[in-house]
Amino acid sequence: MIREEKQSLLRNLPSIDQLLQLLPTQQLLVVYGRSLTIEALRHTLDRARQTILKGSDTTRLVTDEDFIESAQAWLEAILAPTIRPVINATGVIVHTNLGRAPLSQAAVAAVQAVSAGYSTLEFDLDSGKRGSRSVHAENLITKITGAEAATAVNNNAAAVLLMLMTLCQGREVIISRGQLVEIGGGFRVPDVMAQSGARLVEVGTTNRTHLRDYEAAINENTAAILVAHHSNYKIIGFTTEPSLTELAELAHRYNILMLYDQGSGALLDTAPYGLEPEPTVLDGLADGCDIVCFSGDKLLGGPQAGILCGRADLIAQIKRYPLARAVRADKMALAALSATLAHYATDQALTHIPVWRMIAYPLTEIEEEANRWAARLRTSGIDAAVVDGRSTVGGGSLPGTSLPTRLLAVKHSDIEQLAVDLRNHEPPVIGRIQDDLLLLDPRTVLPEQAETLLKALEIYCAKRET
Repeated sequence: MIREEKQSLLRNLPSIDQLLQLLPTQQLLVVYGRSLTIEALRHTLDRARQTILKGSDTTRLVTDEDFIESAQAWLEAILAPTIRPVINATGVIVHTNLGRAPLSQAAVAAVQAVSAGYSTLEFDLDSGKRGSRSVHAENLITKITGAEAATAVNNNAAAVLLMLMTLCQGREVIISRGQLVEIGGGFRVPDVMAQSGARLVEVGTTNRTHLRDYEAAINENTAAILVAHHSNYKIIGFTTEPSLTELAELAHRYNILMLYDQGSGALLDTAPYGLEPEPTVLDGLADGCDIVCFSGDKLLGGPQAGILCGRADLIAQIKRYPLARAVRADKMALAALSATLAHYATDQALTHIPVWRMIAYPLTEIEEEANRWAARLRTSGIDAAVVDGRSTVGGGSLPGTSLPTRLLAVKHSDIEQLAVDLRNHEPPVIGRIQDDLLLLDPRTVLPEQAETLLKALEIYCAKRET
């Protein structure tokens, strides 16, 4: 009897041709196209057959409408973007997992302007002939930093690799053992140096490297001294290392290059905002480095990019090196980078670049915002309070330092599920759980996102408490 019932259910399943004749399916065809819609229908029918054969839920005939709804859900899931905007309430300003630096409104507008149509990416309007893409960011970089020349590639790892391949391939590069770092994604300085064809020469120890260690390692095959800034870690206690100025003087005395991976892209002093001093790109150049390279999407506050600036003759070599084409920045990155740099050139970084606006966000204003959020939620019956907390810069910058902040603390009967619900919201809301409280930091929530965050909390807190 059970077998006959299964056979009957299988015979009653509609065919794809039958489903294609229905009006709701015709609407799917318009939105998703014929081939993908048919694939969705086949997927849905296959699942129904498997359910029947397994003996699950065989007492109910599935309607045509059910098949179409299931097919539409499959289509929506298949085409849903995997990279989505989120609300970052974690308090980590440059959150690598959440896309690092949010762009300024001007940078977003610049990306939209050049990507919606054609642009002067490599076209010189004055001559009417082919131009160079490097000019779009180079002028502003040199103006802001005082460097002789500059160029931009797709990220700082590529910048370091390109610099070493161009200037040091087949020769030795001296670096302190305390700077043989690994950053996110398994990027290791020794591995990059090996890929570049340069020979790594380690000097000193993990915690102490002296100027004499560098000098003792210099020989006729030495191309450069490389310093990698401690951007994502600290060595404290019994430590010492020479200053950039001392190393640059040593390098130039022996007629070798002084190369500096500054990393964070800081162009402004971080100390006035309660953070430890971060060496800036300008400091590296002033200290005598021949090339300084850094990221565009960390403390610079722009798009993913790797920027090299310094001596004009060396930058010219780097631009001509074959690898430069493989790692070049695209039009959208260059447009966003130029717009971001313009904020520095016009002294508007603190007010227009989100990263710096968050760093400079006064504690009194954060507290006012957190109190407003808590008062709003309490009127909806949600257990919300304001507590002290710390924000961090993140993104491999300023390790071990943080900023005082005020956090919205939400208490709930199922705090883990509430966090899941918020992550499944559109857009997702990302906070953190500590001491059975959901903590949300106003510092990293963009002003236009606050209302969305509060409504999401109202929805899911009410849902979970009923």
